[in-house]
Amino acid sequence: MNIPLGWIIAMGCALGGYALHGGHIAVLWQPTEVLTIVGAALGTMIASNTIINLKKTLGALGGAFKGAGDQKKKHLDLLCLMFEILQKVKRDGLMSLEGDIEEPEASPLFESYPDILKDHHLVDFITDYLRMMLGGSLDLIQIESLMEQELDVHHQESHIPVSSVTMVGDGLPAFGIVAAVMGVVHTMGSIGLPPAELGKLIGAALVGTFLGILLAYAFVQPVAKVLEQQAESETRAFMAIKAILLASLNNFPPAAAVEFGRKVLFTYQRPTFTELDEGTKAAKGK
Repeated sequence: MNIPLGWIIAMGCALGGYALHGGHIAVLWQPTEVLTIVGAALGTMIASNTIINLKKTLGALGGAFKGAGDQKKKHLDLLCLMFEILQKVKRDGLMSLEGDIEEPEASPLFESYPDILKDHHLVDFITDYLRMMLGGSLDLIQIESLMEQELDVHHQESHIPVSSVTMVGDGLPAFGIVAAVMGVVHTMGSIGLPPAELGKLIGAALVGTFLGILLAYAFVQPVAKVLEQQAESETRAFMAIKAILLASLNNFPPAAAVEFGRKVLFTYQRPTFTELDEGTKAAKGK
């Protein structure tokens, strides 16, 4: 709800200030200016992205308006899942995970945490590196290096929607100027009209500049910022998995290993030590 609320406040204050100065709100409604600015922005966005990137951007925009949900609970589930996995490794050995890795959707371990199981990227990240650990062909340094490379790729992909929306926001003031210049050209072509009529044409042209700037900084740029924040937040879960698996490879016990993962999460999305302790105790009792 933050995005629509912010839009309402921004638009209300902009129009309210204009009205308090004695301006007429109806004058600001210039459909041709809106068509020029919004159409040029959308066309530029389509022209500068591949189909795949456009789909990513549209999907991310839907997520920005829905919100990220209860990330603290999801992170607690993730830490408890990793604890159960490491407990099973400690108790039965790495080979006991083979069935869980190959078919996580049928694994009792993963089935206990449906929110994690629905996140295919997280599940693939976990199972891929457990396979490598199971194979035993890579040492600790090689696995860590590979994780860093994959996280770098994930970071770049997650910022594709951010770049796309930011580019649109950066271009909107310029498109507003384009609309204004076209309005001025039209006005100059109508120079023989009475001053009152010319004043209306000039005012309509200037609305283009106003709309371009307002849409850029009050509407589009805030959405880009939300997308950036969500991308950074989602990356933390992968970083937690990395920290936990590396701690396990360094022979830390499961309880200590998941604490490594807990510490890399953002503080406002991080379960407390007590919450994690209660979660791992419940996992032990299954």
